[in-house]
Amino acid sequence: MSEQIDRRIPVSVITGFLGAGKSTLLNRLLRHPDMGETAVIVNEFGEIGLDHALIASSKEDTILLSSGCLCCTVRGDLVNTFRDLTAKRDAGEIKPFKRVVIETTGLADPAPVLHTLMSDPVVAERCRLESVVTLVDAVNGSGTLDHHTEAVKQAAVADRLVLTKVDLAEQKSVQQLRHRLQHLNPGAPVFTAIGGDIAPNQLFNAGLYDPKTKSFNVQNWLRAEAYGGDHHHHDHDHGHDHGYDHGHDHHDHDHHHDHGHEHHDHEHFQTAEGKLDVNRHDASITSFCLTFDQPFEWNTLATWLDLLAAYRGDNLLRVKGLVNVTGVDRPVVIHGVQHLFHPPATIPAWPDDSRQSRIVFITRDLNREVIEQTLTALQQAEPSAPPQA
Repeated sequence: MSEQIDRRIPVSVITGFLGAGKSTLLNRLLRHPDMGETAVIVNEFGEIGLDHALIASSKEDTILLSSGCLCCTVRGDLVNTFRDLTAKRDAGEIKPFKRVVIETTGLADPAPVLHTLMSDPVVAERCRLESVVTLVDAVNGSGTLDHHTEAVKQAAVADRLVLTKVDLAEQKSVQQLRHRLQHLNPGAPVFTAIGGDIAPNQLFNAGLYDPKTKSFNVQNWLRAEAYGGDHHHHDHDHGHDHGYDHGHDHHDHDHHHDHGHEHHDHEHFQTAEGKLDVNRHDASITSFCLTFDQPFEWNTLATWLDLLAAYRGDNLLRVKGLVNVTGVDRPVVIHGVQHLFHPPATIPAWPDDSRQSRIVFITRDLNREVIEQTLTALQQAEPSAPPQA
């Protein structure tokens, strides 16, 4: 199991629906001194309006900014852009950078960018997806969420949510939108940015590993406590477990599932007149955290996730987890987007003494019970474990 997670370049994706203010925010970020040692990839420079005061020097399509960070364009292919950028850095043609920020201007669905970061072998070897930052327009955000499923998906998969144009919106509308976003994605803190003004440290370093402190912050990355609710206890019999590499152990798998925030309660989708608002796409989004007291056998866990990705991948918007695996002393990190999962990695230590596995699911038209049933069916299909000597 690799520990490359602390050596690869962290990549953050800034997304948000058209008009959310991504260009304005990015333009302000590029002026911030803390953005030094950062490479920024955008679709077209014209969309962010770089002015001469911001540009220090330019060489082909890589621009050095006065803040010390680099900026370059996506020339129709994110993979080639990333490869070219890292190759120039390794060859000493451009200054070193320790972080990459990708702004998805004109791209409604963040999934293709996330898939590229996770699936392309060259990119995945050099970088790791650290965080997704989603901007939501406080003036038009509610209407956008009502009428565009892509906007709901952007907000649902975010690690950080940023409300923009709050100074132009009615306070009551802002509060309602904030509540809606917190219900849609309870694991993501909600910030505000007026005129794109926000500190980089509020948006970035949201991942599992913080390059500044050189430490792992599981609570910051997973935020499993945000999905707390009622707890139920079930005993799941793993039957014949395969072991991390080999060997056979039998465990009663004590499983707790937090209700989290499942979006099927009609009271959250009513208009001021009390009628059910059928345009609320939030109703298809579910987020919850499953917890397990007993360790997983690796083959059982891997097979379960593979089955979910293969058969219900379109509905798995994001999966993040910290798992206790039999025979592995350190926590195992899992991270997936739809059909793709990062290769599992370990981190140095558990955040607490419980060693409890915690897996957060953000799904669309896929509820917790179906997820649990796939695990139960897999366990029941396994042959019985041999008697212990």
